[in-house]
Amino acid sequence: MGKDYYDILGIKKGASEDDIKKAYRKQALRFHPDKNKSPGAEEKFKEVAEAYDVLSDPQKKDIYDRFGEEGLKGGGPSGGGSGGGPGTFSYTFQGDPHAIFAEFFGGRNPFEQFFGGRNGGMDEDMDTDDPFARFGMGGGGMGGFPRSFSTGMGGMGGHSSIVKKQQDPPIVRDLPVTLEEVLSGCIKKMKISRKRLNPDGQTVRTEDKILEVQIKKGWKEGTKITFPKEGDETPRNIPADVVFVLKDKQHPVFKRNGSDIIYTAKISLRDALCGCIVNAPTLEGRTVTVSTTDIVHPGMKRRVSGEGLPYHKRPDRRGDLIVDYEVKFPERLSQSARDTIAQVLPRS
Repeated sequence: MGKDYYDILGIKKGASEDDIKKAYRKQALRFHPDKNKSPGAEEKFKEVAEAYDVLSDPQKKDIYDRFGEEGLKGGGPSGGGSGGGPGTFSYTFQGDPHAIFAEFFGGRNPFEQFFGGRNGGMDEDMDTDDPFARFGMGGGGMGGFPRSFSTGMGGMGGHSSIVKKQQDPPIVRDLPVTLEEVLSGCIKKMKISRKRLNPDGQTVRTEDKILEVQIKKGWKEGTKITFPKEGDETPRNIPADVVFVLKDKQHPVFKRNGSDIIYTAKISLRDALCGCIVNAPTLEGRTVTVSTTDIVHPGMKRRVSGEGLPYHKRPDRRGDLIVDYEVKFPERLSQSARDTIAQVLPRS
């Protein structure tokens, strides 16, 4: 009977991709020969790497699931067929388990960074998931350790040179939003295409991903939303952060000033002098009545409280609707109108 790769990783057949990665992480840390000096640890470390190499590759995993290790290594079907019997595919594990470990954790020896001051090796009974809970999963690459190191793949036994990786500059894109979306909040779905490393740690594939951007009520133009390390990934870089910057779409009716919105009401010279009533629209589609009996002077404004945009830090409160009067002067006047105005209006 051939090797049971699922049993080697301590999982059941049908495990998800995330379960496979988590199982490899745990077993590789447990049996790494730098920390586990018991007899057979290095051989077990190699078996764990081989199991992960197979189960993390969809084609190899499919053939293994159907035909076992014998079918995988003896010439199982190359894919696509539904029958049994040997085909053109033949697998032999020729990888360096240390290289697979280094690529997975982003460095040849993560123990040195996190456990170097703890006097000796890691206890075999230790829960090897603890380091990730302690140091977080958001700081770097697969497995949770920072992807700040890359290693040469030619050396064996951990003696290859270490070169510090550099993160690519942020990828910044404008994200247009309407005032109505800022009023109520919304979710924007942005599709990106990026390169990702294959399990061999050298070749890359192109994949699409949907990023969901939650626009919160009252967010101001210029607000930045960052998705860490969602840029292209290669063997020699740390992926760039993807940054979306909110940008207000031009509105056909309103202008924005922080949490206030401005509506320009065009009135006649007669209304400016004699008083007027303006039916001002709101973002919800209602109208509010704004009246004045005063003379409308240049630059005069009226505020309607609570009809603006929400305050970001207090979304239960809102800014104001500002009615900005614009006086339309007549293009021409009759002589009689001129005479009447001259009699009524003071010279100064």
